[in-house]
Amino acid sequence: MKPHVILNSAMTLDGKIATRNGSSEISGPEDLLRVHQLRRKLDAIMVGVNTVLEDDPRLTVHKFQPDESDSSLRESDNPLRVVTDSKARTPLNSRVLNQEAGTLIAVSQEAPGERVKALRDKGENIDVILAGETRVDLTILMDELAQRKVRSLLLEGGSTLNFSMLQSGLVDEVRVCIAPMIAGGVDAKTLAGGEGVDYMKEAFKLELKKSYKLGKDFILEYEVLK
Repeated sequence: MKPHVILNSAMTLDGKIATRNGSSEISGPEDLLRVHQLRRKLDAIMVGVNTVLEDDPRLTVHKFQPDESDSSLRESDNPLRVVTDSKARTPLNSRVLNQEAGTLIAVSQEAPGERVKALRDKGENIDVILAGETRVDLTILMDELAQRKVRSLLLEGGSTLNFSMLQSGLVDEVRVCIAPMIAGGVDAKTLAGGEGVDYMKEAFKLELKKSYKLGKDFILEYEVLK
């Protein structure tokens, strides 16, 4: 059984997750804590290589404040970090390759052998797997994660990866933080990019399960209808 996938993102009221220059400081401090609490409860967290190149994220639970009612959560627990990187472009000095947590990088047959070897040589906590011919096959990747007993995964992708996961039918929930701001910009990134659908009747259908105010932001939690 494939992992239960939660797509999580912060966006402006007009659906932008970053400006055309890549600026993505959107949600407030309360939402950052929410995201880190969510990370801690799941087995893995996934981004695309473009997010690694642009933001150099740690993908750990370093902003977590424990819930006093849940003593089972320890600050040392971090989810497996997963990066979709068809051509093995992840820089060797990326923070996602540090020793804070394990990292799995999924590449395709297009990835240069020397780059794959260099990534594997970064440490015992780094694993590089082949999952596709010219690009990472997300279904193959999810099957591989399932075999590694990853039961839940937090998708914090950019526009392209978000759309690809939705298009492949691999997203189970969508959770968004809507910030009280409007960014505009025809070239600003939206929650889901990629090629998009041709007709609205083909759009991915959701059912609202929960909504609440958090600081100055508003949280919406949806189930993806299959």
